[in-house]
Amino acid sequence: MTQADTQASTPALLPGDTPAVPVTLVTTATWVEAEAALAPLQRSFAHAVGFKPKAGSLALLPGPDGTLARVLFGLGDPEAGAYDRLLAGKLPGLLPEGTFRLENAPEPAEAALAWLMGSYRFGRYRSAGGTKARLAAPAGIDAAEVERIAAAMALGRDLVNTPANDLGPDAIEAAARALAARHGAAVSVTQGDALEREFPLIQAVGAASPRAPRLIDLTWGPAEAPRVTLVGKGVAFDTGGLDIKPSAAMLLMKKDMGGAAAALAAADMVMGAGLNLRLRVLIPAVENAVSGNAFRPGDVLPSRAGLSVEIGNTDAEGRLILADALTLADAEGPELILDFSTLTGAARVALGPDLPAFFTEDEALAGAVAEAGLRAIDPVWRMPLHAPYASLLDSKVADLNNVSGGPFAGAITAALFLRRFAPKTKAHGHFDLYGWNPSTKPGRPEGGEVQTARLTYALLKARYGG
Repeated sequence: MTQADTQASTPALLPGDTPAVPVTLVTTATWVEAEAALAPLQRSFAHAVGFKPKAGSLALLPGPDGTLARVLFGLGDPEAGAYDRLLAGKLPGLLPEGTFRLENAPEPAEAALAWLMGSYRFGRYRSAGGTKARLAAPAGIDAAEVERIAAAMALGRDLVNTPANDLGPDAIEAAARALAARHGAAVSVTQGDALEREFPLIQAVGAASPRAPRLIDLTWGPAEAPRVTLVGKGVAFDTGGLDIKPSAAMLLMKKDMGGAAAALAAADMVMGAGLNLRLRVLIPAVENAVSGNAFRPGDVLPSRAGLSVEIGNTDAEGRLILADALTLADAEGPELILDFSTLTGAARVALGPDLPAFFTEDEALAGAVAEAGLRAIDPVWRMPLHAPYASLLDSKVADLNNVSGGPFAGAITAALFLRRFAPKTKAHGHFDLYGWNPSTKPGRPEGGEVQTARLTYALLKARYGG
């Protein structure tokens, strides 16, 4: 089975008029009123079990016949710094089998999306079923959009979670083609001799694998519409190359195509919503393997941009393949380029796994990205493109080195490297993300995560939704 054959692992919302058990969402401020509205038996039961409206608390309240009649779920204090707007995503894993509806949600669409995101299970390799609690669509929301976003998230999560034996560059291409077919987009793929001529860095990084490297180019929308290009790092597995990673560092390297998954998930949302733009998605898809024809430390490689690159470390391969793809993107002169990649450990050291680093020189774009991230509950943190650090990439034998060679500012120097290959496009944003939930949080099950996909959709919808 190829990845294109798999189905997104998330349920849909049921119609809003489906008979359902009410789930009353309560905060510290709304609990007194909600408690007063309970039937006497349910109020007594809530007292007996000690229910309080703290975040994540749950009480199953019986009716007169003993069956489940209502659920209380605590949201905590919305004014608290640790308040989680996706907390309703815990409910599918807490509730028994049945159909439920949400009441008193501060933001019903957010709560419904959190529920669907929390219902996700990666079930390709095991028979264990997913959650059995179903949700009726809350009144007044755009249920179709919530479902589209959740399905796109599941598509991206499935890609990240699929191990590299079943998801190589060819399967990433198959996933892109399946997505294009669903939305009426076009896909072209460059590989073989043409890839070596036109995208030499992509070819060099992927040459050691028996699964051929390629550049996947998806386009959608009218040619006259504003042009937006998404570039996603598609390293199906990263051994580190000849600068091979220790075994512990290789365990999660199936997720090194998380940037490609984020780009495809965002594209799914954009195309599904029919935004008024000309969308292009570029995915350099490779496997960074080890064999006799692997690229080496000290090699000097040509790039599509004409710049020569000295290889200081073969484990800094993501920026190499992105460089060739960004050169292609920049040549078209789009209004906006966003690139997505699981690029540096330095970004994780600085910001942890939950908060991707974001780089741009465009102040207007920086503000819009921050706002979109908050709106979509998909936050990032802006890091500086400190120009003087570019000298750390100087090479004595080539135009630049692919690494700085030192322990400092690794995420910044990687972003500065990429910026060299998209010089014309002022509105260029670079996301350095982790692509993985180390532990389960509400709406975010442990495993693959397509960070920044919802942010990107919110950003583009605000710009091109009309």
